[in-house]
Parts: sequence; C-alpha cells; structure tokens
Amino acid sequence: MKLRRLMALTTAAIMAASLTACGGQKAETNTQAAESGKESAAAGEQVTLRMAWWGSQTRHDATNKVIEMYEEQNPNVHIEAEFYDFDSYFTKLDTLVAADDVWDIFQMGGNFPKYINSIEPMDAYIEAGTIDVSDTTENFLATTRDNDGTQVGISIGTNTYGIAYDPAMFAEAGLEEPSDNWTWDEWKADCLAITGKLGIYGSSKMDNFIAGVTQRASQAEKDGNFFKKTNDGLEFTDTATFASYMQMIKDLTDAGAYPDAGAVKEIKDIEGDYLVTEDVAMTWVSSNQIASIVNAAGREIKIAPVPRITKDGSYGMGVQSSQQLCMAKSSKNKEEAAKFINYFVNDIEANKVLNGERGVPIMSKVRDVVMEQADDSSKMIYDFVDKIGNFPKEDCNVISPDPKTEIEDQYKLLIEKVQYGDVTPEEAAEQLVEFAESKFTRQQ
Repeated sequence: MKLRRLMALTTAAIMAASLTACGGQKAETNTQAAESGKESAAAGEQVTLRMAWWGSQTRHDATNKVIEMYEEQNPNVHIEAEFYDFDSYFTKLDTLVAADDVWDIFQMGGNFPKYINSIEPMDAYIEAGTIDVSDTTENFLATTRDNDGTQVGISIGTNTYGIAYDPAMFAEAGLEEPSDNWTWDEWKADCLAITGKLGIYGSSKMDNFIAGVTQRASQAEKDGNFFKKTNDGLEFTDTATFASYMQMIKDLTDAGAYPDAGAVKEIKDIEGDYLVTEDVAMTWVSSNQIASIVNAAGREIKIAPVPRITKDGSYGMGVQSSQQLCMAKSSKNKEEAAKFINYFVNDIEANKVLNGERGVPIMSKVRDVVMEQADDSSKMIYDFVDKIGNFPKEDCNVISPDPKTEIEDQYKLLIEKVQYGDVTPEEAAEQLVEFAESKFTRQQ
C-alpha cells in the first residue's frame, strides 16, 4: 500500500499510553510514617530526591520545569529527574526493585500491585497534613487505593480512552464522523472504506489488550469483567468474544487497513503516530494524549468514544486515574518526597505549567485554573472526560491482578501470530484464556 508520506519522528523520550488500572495485596502500612521527617535532612540541610516518570516530550519539559520551580522555592532540595519511554521505564523499575533502590518519587499506573512491596503508603502523610487532600473528593482518592483501602499514591490526572480521528479524511472518504454509540462493525467498515478511497491505513495501532480483552469482556457482558474483582482468577472466559476481535484485526491487516506488527513497532510515541504523519485516519488514544497528538498533527483532530459491540450495549469503561505519584518504601527522605508530591498536585503555578497533560486534575481549584488557561486541544480533554463520565455508570473492575502484565504480553504475542497467520483467532483466544488461568493456578 502506498502511503501519502512516510516520516520517522523521534523524540528525546517515548510515550505509550496506557493504562489499564489494577490492584492487589495490601501494602504494609508504616505506622511511623507521620514521624518520617526524622529520615529527612534537617531544615537547611541538602536533600537529594530521585524522581522518575514515563511520557511524551511535552510531559518531560513541563515536569522538569516544575522541578526547577520547586528547587527555587526550596534551595535545600535537589531533585534528580529520570524519564523514559513506557517499556524502558518499567525495565528500569524492575531492576531498582530487585536492588531495593527505587526512586524516591515515581510515577505509576494501574499495574502498581506488582510493585506494592516497594510503595510507601500515604495515609499517615495525609493524616498529618503533609499531603493536603482537602480540595478533592473521596471518589478521586479512591482511584489510587488498593482493594484494602490503602492510599498507595495520589492521582496526578484522571482520564479515559477514545479514538482520535481526522474529520477531513472522513469527509474526503465520504464517511460520516463517528457517533457516541458507534460499533466495532462500523469502525471496521470505516477503516476499509478509508483504505479503499484514500490509500492509507484506516486505523493506527490500537491498545488491543484493552479493546480486545478487558474492555471487550465488559462490553459483551453487562457489568462483567475479564478479571475477578477478587483478583484471583478470570471472570469472563468466552473465547468466541475475544476471537471475534482478533479476527477483525486480522481482516483489516490483510486488507492493508491496519498496520502489521512490524509497522506498529515503527510508532515510537504519540507524536510520531501514523495519524500525525497523515498515514491513517484514526488511532487509539488515552484522553491525556489528546493535546500532544493535536499539537503534533497541527491540524484539526477530533476524538470519539471507543466503539461498542452493539449500539445500545455497555461502553465497558469509565473515567479512571491515568497516573499517580508514589513514594518508595526504601526512600531515606519520605517526608521531603511527600512535600514535593503535595506541591505537585496542589500548587496553582506548578499546575499551570503541567497544564493537565497527564489527565484532568483531581484538586478542584487546580482543575478550575487549568480549565481557564486551556487551549482548544486541552479543552477537548476536559469535554471528552466529562462526556464519558456522564455515560451510564457501569460496574467495572478498575484494579487488575499481579499476573496482568504477563497475560497482556502473551496476548500481544498471540495477536501478532494471528496477524501473520501462524494461528487462527479461535486458537489464539483459547491459548489466551489457558495461559491466564495457568498464571492464577500457580499463585494458589
């Protein structure tokens, strides 16, 4: 297939989205946390904190600026910043966990249960007032608690998922723009039509595990979940539901309407997505990526909800925490780390710089100020999150079990095999369920 133009966009660091949320065993509460100032340097003594995150160049620049602002106001504190692409971040984190030397402050997503033994609970710091949560709600705080109610982090943005698309390309292909209740069948038909009429991919890479497994299970069975809420097994195991999604991706790949595994690997970050380079008309995004992709594209981009299996069926996911800041249990300066986290989530000037790039802020005053300065792309984020937040509430498990990462990795391998014709969608779906169940069996 001849593409309109082929560009390779690289940045200093790479972003992947993402985000499905998860949970797990209760973190051991440090009953002495409120007195952890003893671990920090005395007033005026130099303190060095290490902080790390993953994300786009936009995120790196803004976060580094906020660190500089904090250091100016607190000259005895120096923060060593590290930032990575998504995969490299967790590779590094795994190494640090093994060495019991995790960054003092680190960004986490929904896979925090895997690292729960390295995370310092924040409850005592909140109770002591070191981290001020008076300007948010219990519902927002609950997005970063484990199943036992322990505050494992503070959300630095709420978000949801959607399909970013180019309305001009839809018009050129003679297609209506996606509706709020469009279906996967309509998405597939649009992909094929765009490829046939414009000679480009219909869609860039999807987050196939969310779209094809966790969200699809919830769409197929109202209030259903792939993982049990007890996080000790699978709740939804209908392989035909998973196979039908894989078959759709296979059909689109064969038709040249969806990138094969090799082409997907060419996409290094959201700013380099094929939608930005005008080689597709649609792509999967988390809502906090909207500003980055719109600014990188430099043209009108819109966002639609993720398709449903049926028009009147379940959406399959609501608003959730996009990322959170956590403290390391191994940190020697927990009190100072807590103070910086408090600044990060509450300071108005800092959040003017952060600009809600990680998602909609949970603190109301911060949210109001960020909304006032929002450009059109940022307002799209708020409007979209608000839209999804007002969808009928559905009972979905936002906390996933520890084996989730391994299961997702296995699924990615399986869907690549389906694309290349090495296994059938039905075989791959059966192997997925068998593999997932085996992971829980080994835990028991």
